Amino acid sequence: MRIQPVRTEAEHDAAVARITQLMGAERGTAAGDELDILATLVDAYEAMHFPIDTPDPVTIIKFQMEQQGLTRKDLEPMIGSRARVSEVLTGKRALTLPMIRRLHAGLYIPVDLLIGSSPVPVRIATRSKRKPPIAASRAGRQAIAQQSIR
Repeated sequence: MRIQPVRTEAEHDAAVARITQLMGAERGTAAGDELDILATLVDAYEAMHFPIDTPDPVTIIKFQMEQQGLTRKDLEPMIGSRARVSEVLTGKRALTLPMIRRLHAGLYIPVDLLIGSSPVPVRIATRSKRKPPIAASRAGRQAIAQQSIR
């Protein structure tokens, strides 16, 4: 048993061929140990050279719906109204924390997959007709400065 790091495609192919020969080896034996080590080395090589991106949360939800035979209506208790479900499934609205919790409980999707790294929809800022808080106004800043001096 000569084990070495898997650095090239040829070494990868050789290690996979050896793993195939060792399949079914008993744990705790020399062959079983060799299988474990080679599997770890091949896994590390494949993770580095053939990374698999995690799908976005919407893709995961749609897949789970398909697997469980669910419709958009079935998501309403977890996400909200029919319009809200549509917005989430089309990517126009991001999932909120309560939605993530309910989807996790209802569809058994791991929370970390639902959080994902999908971009949050950008909202266009509009001018508010409300007055800014007192601290944001010039007089408010002066008042706060006066109080901190005292």
